[in-house]
Amino acid sequence: MKYIHAFFILFLLASCDTLDVQPFQQLPDSRAINDAGSARAALLGTYSSVQNYYQLNFPVLGYLPGDNVRFNGTLNQFNQIDQNALSADNVIITETWTQIYQAINSANNVIAALPGLTDPLLTATEKNQLLGEAYFVRALGYFDLGRGWGGVPLVLKPTRSAADGQGIKRSTLAQTYDQVLADLIEAERLLPDGTTRNRAVKNTARALRARLHLYRGQWTEAENYATQVLASAAYRLVTPYRAFSAAPFGSTESVLELTYSIADQNSQWNNWFPSALGGQYTLQPTPEFTTLVNRADVGGNRNSLLATVRVGTTDFVYGNLYNRAAQRDDPAYIIRVAELYLIRAEARARQDKLTDGLADLNAIRSRAGLSAVTVTSQSNLLLAIENERRIEFAFEAHRWFDLVRTGRAGEVLGLTDQRKWVFPIPFNDIAADPDLIQNPGY
Repeated sequence: MKYIHAFFILFLLASCDTLDVQPFQQLPDSRAINDAGSARAALLGTYSSVQNYYQLNFPVLGYLPGDNVRFNGTLNQFNQIDQNALSADNVIITETWTQIYQAINSANNVIAALPGLTDPLLTATEKNQLLGEAYFVRALGYFDLGRGWGGVPLVLKPTRSAADGQGIKRSTLAQTYDQVLADLIEAERLLPDGTTRNRAVKNTARALRARLHLYRGQWTEAENYATQVLASAAYRLVTPYRAFSAAPFGSTESVLELTYSIADQNSQWNNWFPSALGGQYTLQPTPEFTTLVNRADVGGNRNSLLATVRVGTTDFVYGNLYNRAAQRDDPAYIIRVAELYLIRAEARARQDKLTDGLADLNAIRSRAGLSAVTVTSQSNLLLAIENERRIEFAFEAHRWFDLVRTGRAGEVLGLTDQRKWVFPIPFNDIAADPDLIQNPGY
């Protein structure tokens, strides 16, 4: 995985002075899938590609443009995100777009190869499982592209040469989300039951589908699919809040988390920890968030997201969600049970099921050690859910996307230019492919 990542960085740097570049969504994945072993390896490679973009880049795009996290450094690519002043040549934007399409292309290779593969060591059950996981990864990739960039080119076949991807125009956001739904339906059909937490099973597809319906404003469906997952005894909140992110990982709260190891590291901690603890301290909780999470009636035991180290007479407050500095194996948290409660709470509130929505909200508050709240109007309940999501998922890839999908980024962040609510298509892709149209405002 790290060699693939390094290749894209070198490719990007080498191509900065020329327009004769290959669009990143057309980069080839030439791994052959011709037997059971290579099929399994290809699927693991697909997850590895998802690890690449969730290791740092995509979470940064989810929290840094919001109001929980600020950048403390000089790197322009981070400062642009923090200040909501992105350019089309931003390195993080380009890397993330590249990495997501690499994951999609890996999934496309599995989807294309497996149906015709015959190997007595690959049973029909396992073939379905591998196919279902590939469909899930492709759905996740296009969902993340959609919520970040709007409608994107839908590449549904392996791209092994530049010609394979040419002429694919951008789809609308609705069409992109339609593709996500189609892939999730197929994934759920093919995937096994079970509770594997670092690979997709049926309930993983249902959980992502609940999130998709929430983003699309399809409240009945969002409630239904969140309920299906929460009905399983295998998925439960853990207490206290900190327990879901403490080793050993893979708690009952995890619907999907991506696993790292000392040989395949998650370096998020390095950006959060102060230099006294070996980190760079470039990502910091904002003073406003620090005040909120330390309030007994707001943060509760979620103040464990923060820690303090004293150097001389100065206290440095830092984010502590990713804290395995020695092992470097913090998971990337993709979907948690807490999110499903708050998805259902919001979906119910939107349908005027205030009592039921409030019960889901208070389940999250109770786990945080907070007293139950009572609200009597839909608008107040929706605001309470928004505020709860802000604290609950502070350093995960949610806050920015929540404010955009609810149309609240202008009021909360002061970002009234809605053209800036989506990211720019990378400059290299625009320059190389005349069929790609840039997002307005970039």
